[in-house]
Amino acid sequence: MPVDIESLGRAVKQAQYRNHRALETALAQVGTTLVQWDALRAIARTPGSSGRELAAETFQGEQSFGALAGRLEAQKLIERRPGRGRRVEHFITEAGQRVLADGRPFASGALAESFAPLDEEERATLLALLQRMVGGAARG
Repeated sequence: MPVDIESLGRAVKQAQYRNHRALETALAQVGTTLVQWDALRAIARTPGSSGRELAAETFQGEQSFGALAGRLEAQKLIERRPGRGRRVEHFITEAGQRVLADGRPFASGALAESFAPLDEEERATLLALLQRMVGGAARG
């Protein structure tokens, strides 16, 4: 019997929504949001990246990411520096590194709880299937 593709899409969205809510709640305990934490992770992974690159990496528009970067800079969590031409490069500060370090146990706990219904083999299968859908390796 064929799978109802709309039901499949909705189930993926429901899982994502529940996962995001759990992460938001967990990260609030260290005074950050999922969007901020995700941006800090992206900047830490690829120091010197442009706003355009980081917007794509964090699934945001360039304008939205620019506003977020401004807030992170005002909080002294990142630095933005001029690059070549009009490029602005982003770097995480020590304070930003602390937010990441403080948030990791909370995020890991929330993620472990989200994926608890699946055993290790099922998690590996889900990851492989999702990576195949998006055409490459998922990043953390």
